[in-house]
Amino acid sequence: MIKSMTGFGRYEVEEENRKITVEMKSVNHRYLDMSIKMPKRLNFFESAIRNEMKNYIQRGKVDVFITYEDFTEANVCIKYNRDLAAEYMKYLKDMSEEFSLDNDVRVSSLARFPEVFAMEEQTIDEEKLWQVLKLAVDGAARNFVDARSREGENLHQDLLEKLGSMLVQVDFIEERSPQLITEYKQRLLEKVKELLEDPKVDDNRLLMEVTIFADRVCVDEELVRLRSHIETMQSTLHAGGAIGRKLDFIAQEMNREANTILSKANDLTISNHAIELKTEIEKIREQIQNIE
Repeated sequence: MIKSMTGFGRYEVEEENRKITVEMKSVNHRYLDMSIKMPKRLNFFESAIRNEMKNYIQRGKVDVFITYEDFTEANVCIKYNRDLAAEYMKYLKDMSEEFSLDNDVRVSSLARFPEVFAMEEQTIDEEKLWQVLKLAVDGAARNFVDARSREGENLHQDLLEKLGSMLVQVDFIEERSPQLITEYKQRLLEKVKELLEDPKVDDNRLLMEVTIFADRVCVDEELVRLRSHIETMQSTLHAGGAIGRKLDFIAQEMNREANTILSKANDLTISNHAIELKTEIEKIREQIQNIE
């Protein structure tokens, strides 16, 4: 099975008065590039989240969005700073005596002094929170991989069809190439007879010219290597896995052979089929960029 590098996954876990939602999406990238956006209170788990995600993803630019909702009413408490309140009262008393003023401080006034009362979040059980967060991350990652796999199956079928089309072009060029030698020999023979106006032609000289031409336009080696690359790509696709980089390398080699065939082509028909080969290879290279 092969996987596309584009995909989307979402999962939501709600329990014990809190809810965690994880969403992830990805696009093509040469390596694994992961960006995680989440509430500040979950920052402690970033490293663990990244390690968990690597179990599901090898390549791609992945954006992960995590939201956390806590419905517990008692998740914060009020802290009374007794020592600080006593300090305020001491200095207020000193001020009253020093400046001969009435000490008219009331409880409501003292309560408004900075830091006398403070809101404090209760300690979170990090191990328990991680279990819930991990459940949401794994669920989103599985859905994400499923989406990638479905798209990967479409890419798999499309690439096999394009490789089949390439084999048709290769078969034609293999069949057509030997005919070029025969046709060239006939044209050369007729031209020599016309120039010399003599039905007798030096067979050795003619054979030498034909041999030079045959060597110049021969693409047997290129066709053998190209066919081998096509078969290797087919087997690699069937094997599956994270094969994007390997396929990209094979496609580069295929393109090199197609370029050589086109440069050697001394026949319009073969040139047209070589161009079709290059067109299919370019389409394949574009699709490979989407494979993990």
